[in-house]
Amino acid sequence: MLTMNSYRGKKSVLMFPWLGHGHISPFLELAKKLSNTNLFNIYLCSTPANLVSVEKNLNNITLIELHLDPTLPELPPHLHTTNGLPLHLMPLLKQAFDNSSHQFSRILQTLKPHLLIYDMIQSWAPVSAAALGIPSVVFITTSATMAATMFHLYTYYSEPGKATPFPFPKIFFRTYEQKHMTEILESSANNVKDKDRVMGCVGNSSRIVLVKSFKEIEGDHADYLSRLTGKKVVPVGPLVADPPCHADLKQDSVMQWLDTKDTASTVFVSFGSEYFLSSADLKEIAYGLESSNVNFIWVLRFPKSEEEKQLSEHLPAGFVERVKDRGLLVQGWAPQTKILRHKNTGGFVSHCGWSSVMEAIKFGVPIIAMPMHLDQPVNCRLVVKVGVALEVVRDGNGLLLRDRMASVVQSVVAGKGGIREKAKEMSVVLREEGEEEIDGAVEELLKLCRGSRRKALPKTKSESFAFDMCFGVEAQV
Repeated sequence: MLTMNSYRGKKSVLMFPWLGHGHISPFLELAKKLSNTNLFNIYLCSTPANLVSVEKNLNNITLIELHLDPTLPELPPHLHTTNGLPLHLMPLLKQAFDNSSHQFSRILQTLKPHLLIYDMIQSWAPVSAAALGIPSVVFITTSATMAATMFHLYTYYSEPGKATPFPFPKIFFRTYEQKHMTEILESSANNVKDKDRVMGCVGNSSRIVLVKSFKEIEGDHADYLSRLTGKKVVPVGPLVADPPCHADLKQDSVMQWLDTKDTASTVFVSFGSEYFLSSADLKEIAYGLESSNVNFIWVLRFPKSEEEKQLSEHLPAGFVERVKDRGLLVQGWAPQTKILRHKNTGGFVSHCGWSSVMEAIKFGVPIIAMPMHLDQPVNCRLVVKVGVALEVVRDGNGLLLRDRMASVVQSVVAGKGGIREKAKEMSVVLREEGEEEIDGAVEELLKLCRGSRRKALPKTKSESFAFDMCFGVEAQV
């Protein structure tokens, strides 16, 4: 049993996520878990544009503001976040973030935490901490499988013709995903390639790497990541936030509508908070849902420039009227965790963002997987491998087809292939064992807090890239 007396008082921990909601949310949930042990004083550092959205979710956590470079007129303070940020400004946001390194060093000097927990973008953060004798640990907010995938590429792509195949053949990239992944690996901002940022962040992590996961779903991939990085990979559990107790009229209306449906008869459709569907995908999804004859709640999000339009203007002519008895359209936001845990929800049409995957597994809801970009294809292959998802496979050109979507939705809601039973089984495993991962992580963090200090590690050397030497590309169906 961990007690405060065992470690002679609370240790202070500064948590420093990247500026995306998909990163801040798991950092905040981890902060709550650590705070609840009564062994740590937790500080969370981000920009005011991000902190304003988390203030209502605090649990004895102190917020610290980081102000980005004010000399960039294209990036006013309200855009110091990825939420709603135009895509072309992402490199500039990373540049502004990098330029804040001196201010962050001053925060470290003032706060003098026992430990820094940082993200995968800011490779300068652990260097600043090490200069002050502060140990630091990187927290990977995506799956261990995605991290292992990327580090396999980082390790082996520099030897064309001699690359080692990825040891997990069920994790692969389809032809239409290959180009996008290559772009991710070769992308850069502020003259620093993203792959070098990631390598530097993991290389400078003090002995361990935290990952948002649990062993039962991807323990073998975590072990492989450990071999690739030379670090002990420590899972912290799924970090799924509890549904909020309070409700508003919008939440009430959604839940009241769901209450009227039959058990496991309805699919929840949502593609995350920071991804906008293309007009082609939007059209195919609409027709796919219509022809499936399945009840659905569909959360739609649009760029700020298009938010003023009526929903009917974004969708095929007559769609809203044709599905009104079995389809609920919600613009902007819906209470996702409340919907997923409801007995009448029988499937989750998802992009397979990692937080959404963890929520679906926690509540035992099978996934209709429709990955879009980033880590989503890898997460999709993982949940299909585990048996809690079916994928809507696009055509050879990457185009979504309505008939395929309708077929997969029908199969999942009908529970074909035992997918519903497998989802319920994994839910029990996650609740019984996955939530306990935090105890092991706390032990490791306390060791670092009271252990010896280390020096900064050298920067990672950049290498060339040959994607298909490491990963086979599966033929299209």
